Amino acid sequence: MQDLRYQVEVNAQATYIEAQSNPSDGRFVFTYTVTIENNGTLPAQLLHRYWKITDGEGGVREVHGDGVVGEQPTIVPGDEFTYTSGAILETAIGTMEGYFEMVASDGEIFKAKIPVFTLLNPGALH
Repeated sequence: MQDLRYQVEVNAQATYIEAQSNPSDGRFVFTYTVTIENNGTLPAQLLHRYWKITDGEGGVREVHGDGVVGEQPTIVPGDEFTYTSGAILETAIGTMEGYFEMVASDGEIFKAKIPVFTLLNPGALH
């Protein structure tokens, strides 16, 4: 059972950016908006991110880094932090998933899972 002090829910949604993509060159550009909601009882600061990006051919790229979009936000209970970033794939479809490493105000470090979501060029579906 997850400790009620450290409940952070993450939701993400991707959008295909046709104007910046060039399918004939294997360039598919996506933005994704992530909402991080603190449903726990303690403030928590986002320290690090980990992404696993899988393209439509099974190729995997991993991304590690500090914070998100240049920030390491602290999210108080009942509040949320939303940001938008981007990814470029060589295929029309892919997935992203991962986690955020967080530290609660009591010093406890925990991971907030980012559920898998799809990157999809709608034109790829026939």
